[in-house]
Amino acid sequence: MMFPNLFSPLKLGNVEVKNRISFQPHLTNLAVDNLPSEKQMYYWGERAKGGAGLIITEELTVHPTDMAYEKLIDVYHAEVIPGFLKVTDYVHQYDSKIFAQLNHNGQQGDGSISRLPVWAPSPVPDVLFRETPKAMEPEDIDEVARYFALSAEHVRRGGFDGVELQFGHSSLARQFLSPLTNYRSDEFGGSLENRMRAPLMFIKAVRKAVGRDFPLGIRMCADEMIPGGLDLAQVQVICASFEDTGLIDFMDLSIGTFYNLYLVEGSMHTPLGYTIPLAAGVREKLKIPVFCTGRINDPVMAEKVLAAGQADIIGMCRALICDPFLPKKAQEGKLEDIRYCIACNQGCIGRIGMSRSVGCVQNPTIGYEKLWGEGTLKPAPVKKKVVVVGAGPAGLWAAKMAGRRGHNVTLIDKNESVGGQVLTAMKGSGRDEFGVIARNEKEQVEKSGAVIELGIEVSVDDVLKKQADAVIIATGSRPKSYPVEGCDGPGVSNVWQVLNQEVEVGDNVCLIDYDGHHRATATAEYLADQGKKVHIICSSLFIGAELGPTQDLYLSRQRLLGKGVTFTPDIAVMQVSGDIGNKSIKGFNVYSNIWQEWEGYDSLVLAMGQEASEELYYGLKGKVKELHRIGDCVAPRKVDMAIWEGHKLGRSL
Repeated sequence: MMFPNLFSPLKLGNVEVKNRISFQPHLTNLAVDNLPSEKQMYYWGERAKGGAGLIITEELTVHPTDMAYEKLIDVYHAEVIPGFLKVTDYVHQYDSKIFAQLNHNGQQGDGSISRLPVWAPSPVPDVLFRETPKAMEPEDIDEVARYFALSAEHVRRGGFDGVELQFGHSSLARQFLSPLTNYRSDEFGGSLENRMRAPLMFIKAVRKAVGRDFPLGIRMCADEMIPGGLDLAQVQVICASFEDTGLIDFMDLSIGTFYNLYLVEGSMHTPLGYTIPLAAGVREKLKIPVFCTGRINDPVMAEKVLAAGQADIIGMCRALICDPFLPKKAQEGKLEDIRYCIACNQGCIGRIGMSRSVGCVQNPTIGYEKLWGEGTLKPAPVKKKVVVVGAGPAGLWAAKMAGRRGHNVTLIDKNESVGGQVLTAMKGSGRDEFGVIARNEKEQVEKSGAVIELGIEVSVDDVLKKQADAVIIATGSRPKSYPVEGCDGPGVSNVWQVLNQEVEVGDNVCLIDYDGHHRATATAEYLADQGKKVHIICSSLFIGAELGPTQDLYLSRQRLLGKGVTFTPDIAVMQVSGDIGNKSIKGFNVYSNIWQEWEGYDSLVLAMGQEASEELYYGLKGKVKELHRIGDCVAPRKVDMAIWEGHKLGRSL
């Protein structure tokens, strides 16, 4: 067997999981009326169908005072049980186990949703939610313990195989454990023994409710990674103490808090497997199984962690959001068919953070598994000759899906490689993983039966000569040709020209950012890495304004500042002028309307928007039987919409 450790069984309490892959808990925003939904059933079920040995649900809220997000499941209501039974029955048909995660978010909540005070160990506002909580009285702690027990009873009656208590990055329990958030002077604060008292009450209440024959584990924060908080040494003592009670069966691990969400949800700039040392540190102190989670996105790395004894089970979250069938493909040795997660965070964490349902830029079926999941694609009743022009993400997905439907597909691109703008975006500093999007799909397009023709720039007449039944235009977009007065002068270029090394850039550079995303910041960093002096001017409140939801803002700004990049926000640039070596910029402050001028730059680099490459579409309109356009040539957007439209059109032809 290629992965003997990864595909060996493991006992968690008295329950055996068939392999060492766990689909980890994360918000979905798919609940309906705070009850489990059909979409969640198919969502979790798809990962069971894909071969994960264990599914752990998103956090289920145990108490009315805990409503951090509007679409949590209120597990303390018995009304959840019928929905749970549907979910667990569906998952069990694929020989997977499913555990429920119970949580109270404590200070990391929002009273504007519940219309109740937020409860916490101490009246300390959370750094993200910023609401001053009520310091819990002893009777409040007792009440939460009772609600944990009640919720656990509903979980067991709902057909789950086990339960996990959230003591990790977002949890009331961690807030009691941490000196960073627990300032109490009574029996629940001060010494470590006292700070453990409330979490132990929650554990004991749940164990009493579910009995000894039901697996019970903890999702523990392995290190808060902030001065004054819990560190690995303290967590080792806490975990060993919990194990010594004999009440818990496994230890699942997370990292960080809302002080450093970029660690909780590590992006592309975070190393693969960045939490492995922490998992190994906890495991060396425990006898019960220990989980390791954090940018382990392929079976090879997972196998190495298990073989080295650094953990007993591998938690995969985004990896299985991106490709639910990663386990089956790995077990069957089909590694080339795995769609690897790139930790861009745009479709998963980025959407969840904006209160939208979970998604994935590379997997448009998320939340639509009933309609679009594995096994739902049907052969086309009428086979068509299909021509797709443009082999960026939209064209790749359209060609792949149409090919799988049985159509005769030809995919044409003017470049020598597939990928479109992805091939440029991946050249920005730290963005090389972005190219995996193209690598993941090229072979799948070929396996679908589609023919790829590269290095060919087609005209309207060329397409018409193909005599296709359907033509799909996916020619993408390009930087705006004239976004501001004077931009056609010498020494002015756009970010694509810079990243593709089509222009010479001087040593003193001003980058004008109307993008707010990686297109600007990654290019600025790319120039700074070459030793350039870079000044970014943007019209937003701050540089990288669009990077917050993807957890890239903190580290991007940290790296840029560390490399000497300077920032000027709030400026609408209206004109550029001057000669090479003395380029100048004029603009006004968007709040005061006061005009300002900057000068003395060698080069100006523009990230000032895209325009659709739509000429071929309009040249063909009315001249072919069936004409479609998708992706940026409809309207310039991000890669998730290009893939979404390519997938949707390709499967509907």
